[in-house]
Amino acid sequence: MSFIQTVHASEEATTEAPAGQSVAASLGLNAQLFVFQLINFAIVAVILWFLILKPLTKKLAERKKIIDDSLDKAKEIDANLIMAGQKFQERIDEAKVEANKIIEKSHTQAEQLSAEMKVKAKKEIETLVMQARVKIQDEKEEVMRGIKEETSNLVVAVVEKILNEKMNDKKDKELIEESLKGMNK
Repeated sequence: MSFIQTVHASEEATTEAPAGQSVAASLGLNAQLFVFQLINFAIVAVILWFLILKPLTKKLAERKKIIDDSLDKAKEIDANLIMAGQKFQERIDEAKVEANKIIEKSHTQAEQLSAEMKVKAKKEIETLVMQARVKIQDEKEEVMRGIKEETSNLVVAVVEKILNEKMNDKKDKELIEESLKGMNK
């Protein structure tokens, strides 16, 4: 019997119900139709369960697992990000400490270099002063020799004028030596 025939039969049964039938029949319920509808409902429920609900629950479980995995990975990424931030800060701190050490070392080296340069400059200045003193002394001696020579020439010239005679080399030399001895005293 088909579904349409069953429905049609239930309509006929409800319209032709005799007076002595049961309460279900008086309410328009047909037991045979009810059983068929119950079987149809069970078949539809089973089909819905296996074809729609079971795959749907399976997909929902898979999605829930994917979401949970994503949340776990997000927490792990956050933890890694925090650790990376801490490591980054540690490296920055280490770099600052190293930079301070380098600055301190360069400052110390600069002070040492400055002290060495001062000592070197002082030595060079002392050397220049000594060379200047030696040069001045040499120039002084040369000037003194020149003065002595000029003085002796002047003395000779004056003596020649006074004596009106030219002295010979021997007398000239003796006179110069006596004059020089007189100047040195």
